[in-house]
Parts: sequence; C-alpha cells; structure tokens
Amino acid sequence: MSTADKPESPQRRTLLSAAALGGASLIAVRGVSAQTSAPGTATGQPLHRVNQPEGGAADTDTTADIIVNTLLAWDVDHVFGMVGDGINPLIEALRKRHDKIRFIGVRHEEAAAFMASGWAKSTGRLGVCMATTGPGAVHLMNGLYDAHFDGAPVLAITGLTFHDLIGTRFMQSVSTTALMEDVALYNTVVTGPRHALVVTDIACRSALGGRGVAHLTISKDIQAEPLASDKASMENHGLRTSTNWNRPAPTPSTDDLQSAADLINVGKRVAILAGQGALGATPELEQLASRLNAPVAKALLGRAALPDDSPFSTGGIGHLGTVPSDEAMHACDTLLIIGSTMPWVDSYPKPGAARCVQIDMKADRIGLRYPAEIGLVGDTKSTLRALLPMLRQKDDAFLRESQARVTQWNRLLDQVAATQRVPLRPQSVIRTISDALAPDAIICLDCGANTHFAARFLTLRRGQQLVATGMLATMAPGLPFAIAAQLANPGRQVVAIVGDGGFSMLMAEMSTAVKNQLPIKVFVLRNDALAEVLFEQRELGNPAYGCELGGIDYAQVATACGAQGFRCAAPGEVAQAVQATLRTAGPALLEARVDAEERPSMPHQLKV
Repeated sequence: MSTADKPESPQRRTLLSAAALGGASLIAVRGVSAQTSAPGTATGQPLHRVNQPEGGAADTDTTADIIVNTLLAWDVDHVFGMVGDGINPLIEALRKRHDKIRFIGVRHEEAAAFMASGWAKSTGRLGVCMATTGPGAVHLMNGLYDAHFDGAPVLAITGLTFHDLIGTRFMQSVSTTALMEDVALYNTVVTGPRHALVVTDIACRSALGGRGVAHLTISKDIQAEPLASDKASMENHGLRTSTNWNRPAPTPSTDDLQSAADLINVGKRVAILAGQGALGATPELEQLASRLNAPVAKALLGRAALPDDSPFSTGGIGHLGTVPSDEAMHACDTLLIIGSTMPWVDSYPKPGAARCVQIDMKADRIGLRYPAEIGLVGDTKSTLRALLPMLRQKDDAFLRESQARVTQWNRLLDQVAATQRVPLRPQSVIRTISDALAPDAIICLDCGANTHFAARFLTLRRGQQLVATGMLATMAPGLPFAIAAQLANPGRQVVAIVGDGGFSMLMAEMSTAVKNQLPIKVFVLRNDALAEVLFEQRELGNPAYGCELGGIDYAQVATACGAQGFRCAAPGEVAQAVQATLRTAGPALLEARVDAEERPSMPHQLKV
C-alpha cells in the first residue's frame, strides 16, 4: 500500500478532507495507486499487502471506533446512511473521522443501500451503508437485494436494541440478523469491541470475496462500550484477523482449458454471450471474438464489456435486446457464455441445438440457464488469456451473417428514433441523449418501460459505463446509482435515465445531490403512467387498472431541491433541452413528456 493510501497518512487525510469539502473522491487516486502497485489487476478494491495485525486498538476505543477504524483500513472512504438514535455512537465515530471517511446522509435508507450497491457496481470496491434499529434496517432491504442478486460487494451496518432488552418486545426490536438471513452471505451480531476487531474484517472480506452482502448489527449500548471494559472469554487468546486482501484470479486446469478449446475448435458457427463477468476483460473478449469471428451478444449488466459499435457486437439480448442477438443465438452451433446468467431462456439456443462452454467465477452458475458441456470456473481475464492460444482461427462467414442483420437492425432503430410526433417517442429522446454524452460518461438506469427504450437506443461507446439493476429489476435505483457513481468519479459525466414511476419513489434524493454539490444529470421520461405494467395488463386481456400516476412537475421538484429544471415536449425542443441540461454546471433534471402508448416491445415486435 502506498503512503498516500494508508489511513493514518497526512497525504490521505489531505485528500479526504478535500473530498469532504468539495464533493471529490479518492477513487481515481486509489485506482492509479492500486494498479501501479499491481499491474494487470482488475480495477476495484485496492490490494492490501501489509504486516498484520496493523497495531492494536486503544483501551478507550469503543466498538463503534473499532468498526470505523477497520473500514478505513479497508480503504472505505464513503458511508451512505441516515442518522438515528440506534446508531448514534457509530455516527459519532464517523464524525470524529470526517477528514478520512465521508458520511453521505440520505432522505431514505433504501436510497442508502442503492447508493452502496451503485458504488460497488461502478467501482468494484466495497460499498457501505448504515441504518438505525428496526425501521431503518427494514428500509435497507430492497437496495441490499439489488446488490445480492447482481454480485455487488456491500457491507450493511445496522443498529440493534439494547443488548439486555433483546427478546423483550422492546421498541424497534427487530431481529436484524433474521431479517438479513436470505440477503447476506455473512451476517452476525457484534457482541463487543473485541468481537468487532475480528468480525468487521471478516465481513469486509466476505462481501468482497463472495461478491455479495455482508451484515453487522450492534446493540446501541454495545456500540459505545470501550475496549477496556470488554473482558475476553477463556478461549479468546487475542484472536485477530487481517485486512490483507488479494483479489482472486483463478484459472482452470490445463486439461479443462484444452477440453473447452477442443469443443470450440470443432464448431462452425460460434456465438458469444457476455455478461457482467466480462467487464474488465474487454481486450481479451475482443481477441476472442476476432479469433473465432464470433458475434457477441451482451446481457444488460455486461453491455460495456464490448462497445456497441464493435464489428463483433450484436447489442443486448433477451427481452431488452436485439433481433441480431436472438438470431445469432438460435443460428449458432457452439455457444460460449462468459460471466452471464441472463434470465430469458427463450433467447438461448434450443437445448441440444448448440454445444456450450461456460466461464464463471462461481461454480454454481455453470449450466444454470443452458446445459454447458464444459464449465470453466475462474476469473474471466486470466481464463481467456490461457484459453486463447489453444483456439484456432475461424472464417468469418457466420459473423458476416450477423453483421448484415445488425446493419438492418440499426436502420430500423434510426427510423424509430427519427420519428417526430407529440407526445414524444421515448426512443427519440434516448437517442438524442446518447448522441450528446461524453466519451467517458457513466449512465445509470432505472427499471420499467424506460429500461426497454434505453437498452436499445443507447449506444455504449468505448470508455462509457452502464450501471443498472439486473436480476432484481427493481424500480427507483437510477437516481441513487448516479449519486454514488458521481461521488466515486468526480471528474466524469454521470447521468441517470429514469421513468417517472421509479424516479418519484426516491426523488427526494435530488436534495442529496444538491447538498453534496454533485453535478449529476437526470433525464425523466414522463408519461404519467406505469407503462410497462399497463401493457402487461392489456396482454393478459385485462383493462388497464391502477397504472395512472398523478401528474407531478418534475422540473419544478428539481428546482425546489436547488437543482436546475428543464422541460421538453415537442421534437424541436429535445436536442436543445438535452444540451442545456448537460451544460449545467451543477445538478440538473430534464423532464421529457413522452407517449404513454409507446409499447415496450420484444425485439421482433419493434416497428416504426
């Protein structure tokens, strides 16, 4: 670890003080440091290789002090949460270290959990959220499930009622360990400061190593207990763990790699399905596609693994995807799945129609959606590097077929986007936004009809990043994701594309963006309806019911929060409004009035 990265170093204190005052973050600095010290390492949590343990806690340190100091040792510099009497000692421990770790107060704990998930998704680093006893912990759950389903490393810290009143039906006495049992891969009650010295490290390592949620809950009186008053048990002879962290990068055996290569080499029409497990391995994925002349379909969370304008890309896949992706899947005789469990089974080849090799870090994912003959359990980058020399060059006949379909599909998208009418077609608005984004923009999506339109009409270019909810497919995370991504990446353009249904659930967090001087840009597709559900009801033969939303002036909401608000409702207004929004120095919102009758269609249903 470099001197600037050590929690106690003057350099680190100076940088974090600047962050607390000006909305900056250390992620760029740390990313450079980590990559300098460990060339070729995937971006994410910096590597820790220090002598352990890193000194001891002072007798006066409380459980809360120990937990926060441990977070600092794990290079955590932001905690998302909401204050409450059940976590007052923890909040005080954060306040005393505000020059090293920044507390981002939110308007709802659900947003804090989404921010922690969004932080983890956009950086690969540990996201941390905090909530008080009872209701506060309950409010975290939706955001934690988003992290759980999408493999985002998140630590949730919650308060618990007084230790000697547990089980007495005391006020706010929710059993938070029971609450978190399904969502957390590590889940424990912290019994005192000595216990905190050990389990906080375990929780951080578990979240990162298991790519999921860890949870610590602490009684409010235990949070304030000093180390000196905590007597060790007869079997605790100074137990300690460490903050050493080495990102696992396993590679399958040579025999398994050769078997996979033999299967792929026999294939004549090879297609690739890339998911979020392929992020960070773009050069290897491009070499693989070039060697095999294989079309590459991309699951939503893996859209940035390969630029959309790559000659190998067929775009997204599944219900949010493209016709070329579906046709490549159904026409291939060999399928290589890389880091994906894309859920739409009808977008895979028919069972028996294609032989399959699957690469994934988790063995239980192999064969989950499609029968894989050979599973390669390992890190994507290192596995592809080892596999590539074993693969033979293929001709480009199958790829050229896919490219012809992509050309035809893109022509259809252009025609749809060029349609000028009132109310606006949401696809036209998305295309205008996409064309105006910075080369390194981070785009955060919500869930709903807006996701269908964004997934097809956003063109993700090299250097751009997509943050979205995947397997949980929950409404409301777009704005919190954008806030977290901007905190982690202060020098990059961050935008959120949301529907009015999802945005209105947590729109009070616009004030969080304003308070923290975050220049996020929010694009609200307003149709005053829960449009995706509306069309689902109609497809069932039912009349639309309960889908209408009361009208809200979202531009005025933004203004009321202290941000800039813009509107557009006619084709001639869209480009100018998008540019004005993006040029705004601080946080801004554009409300676009779009057609509620625009159907979020399946790929083959899209029409001009």
